[in-house]
Amino acid sequence: MAIHREINRTTTTYPRDSSMQEQFEYWAENRPDAIAAVQGDREVGYRELNRLANGLARDLRNAGAEPGTIVGVCVPRSPDMLVALLGILKCGASFVPLDPHWPDERFHHVVTNSGCEWLISDKPMERAAGFENRVFLLDARALTGCDSNPPCAASAESIACVYYTSGSTGRPKGVPILHRGINRTVHFTAFGPVDEHSRILQLGALTFDMAASEIWGALLSGGTLVMYPAEPIRLSRLNEVIRAGRVNLVAIPTALFNLVLDEAPEIFDSVATITVGGEAQSRRHMAKALRIYGPGRVFNLYGPTESTCVATCYPIDDVPRGDIPVPIGRPLQNTRLYILADNARTLCGPGQIGEICLAGDGLAAGYLGLPDLTRERFVHRDIAGVRERLYRTGDHGYLLPSGDVVFTGRQDDQVKVNGFRIEPGEISHHLNAHPAVRQCYVTVRDDGDHRSLVAFVVPDNTRTTADSLREHLATVLPRYMVPVRIDLRDALPLTSHGKVDRHALLASREPEAGQGASCHA
Repeated sequence: MAIHREINRTTTTYPRDSSMQEQFEYWAENRPDAIAAVQGDREVGYRELNRLANGLARDLRNAGAEPGTIVGVCVPRSPDMLVALLGILKCGASFVPLDPHWPDERFHHVVTNSGCEWLISDKPMERAAGFENRVFLLDARALTGCDSNPPCAASAESIACVYYTSGSTGRPKGVPILHRGINRTVHFTAFGPVDEHSRILQLGALTFDMAASEIWGALLSGGTLVMYPAEPIRLSRLNEVIRAGRVNLVAIPTALFNLVLDEAPEIFDSVATITVGGEAQSRRHMAKALRIYGPGRVFNLYGPTESTCVATCYPIDDVPRGDIPVPIGRPLQNTRLYILADNARTLCGPGQIGEICLAGDGLAAGYLGLPDLTRERFVHRDIAGVRERLYRTGDHGYLLPSGDVVFTGRQDDQVKVNGFRIEPGEISHHLNAHPAVRQCYVTVRDDGDHRSLVAFVVPDNTRTTADSLREHLATVLPRYMVPVRIDLRDALPLTSHGKVDRHALLASREPEAGQGASCHA
């Protein structure tokens, strides 16, 4: 228990009982002329952003939006998007991010499941059937602003937004995030202050929960949000945006960070703080980051949506010796973490693998409309005499003697191939350890009759072959864990969230000549 007690001394002072709009309005009053957001040549100050959001809140209230109302937002990354989010919060409602590129089934499921009553879009939507007279076409330049803030209709315990995550049933599940959860998340202490001097890059799509820490990290701290253009991410453009916007804090998905490290590490030369998360990190890339950027600048983050995006932080001041993966670190401020066994009832000691369970102010309200799943994943337990509400992440890990946590894989990432239970992350770990591997991704191909392990590798040189990589894996893994096929690629495709696009990889594979054709070079 002693090591858990030590790492969970995370209580810090922050505006715990304030709503998000109260925090934003504080800065609009105290730094009215400061730039709240910039995108290209467009700059919006705190006073102007507040006025526009007040005007939208008034229009939403007049149309019938009120506390408890869910409003869908389908606006690309832009200052107008910020007007939409703040306007919704100011009338006490909650927002649900929508992506116009989602398949029809997912789009309609999210709208229906969330109970969405209004839609805000930057252009007419063909999918808005059934929302006649309940679609706001947002043009912030045409909005009539309002100098008076509306009465605060939300509290710290109100739902600010609903993020949808992948569900094991094939349907996404809604996670209601509280105002308090976001307030706790953005008042960082683990990697330095986030304040009025912060210039934070906004790169994530609104539907990706990482965007919450970017957007609100700036707007609730009096800083400046530097918004990447609403277009596919290109490294040359990213470099321009960071330098022109004088960005000093970046939150970036692991796969995209690794791509930057391999292709253009100078992009982050001027960035003081680089946070990385979303997927397990490779030792090789973090060692390279340490060599290039030095200690005190790169931080490995971990956290599910259910804990308001971020739960732990590990500063890359060194890379663990031996074969230990890069840790995910210790819990952030006002967050507690336990490694538990026996159905999340028994504390694990250092080195003992158990389930990563989280507690504290970041926990979500549960799952929208899924009471059974909420009871299964959000549980109450007595931990050394203290009653805790825990979120059972389904992730496994263990504590190092230092108190840092090592992530070992997801409970539901285990796959069964030819009767053997396998963690793809273990295979990725050993591939990443090979000096000729820049990036890799391991998954399972299922053709209905046969399941097989497949690895996609971006090699460091043209001499690397699939056969040589399989031989390397055969020296550290049992035969059943060596992928039957390794595809060598120039790059790994990324989703709009900056994660490896598994579906695109599998769809792009060349047909196999037969079962004996195990490698593709």
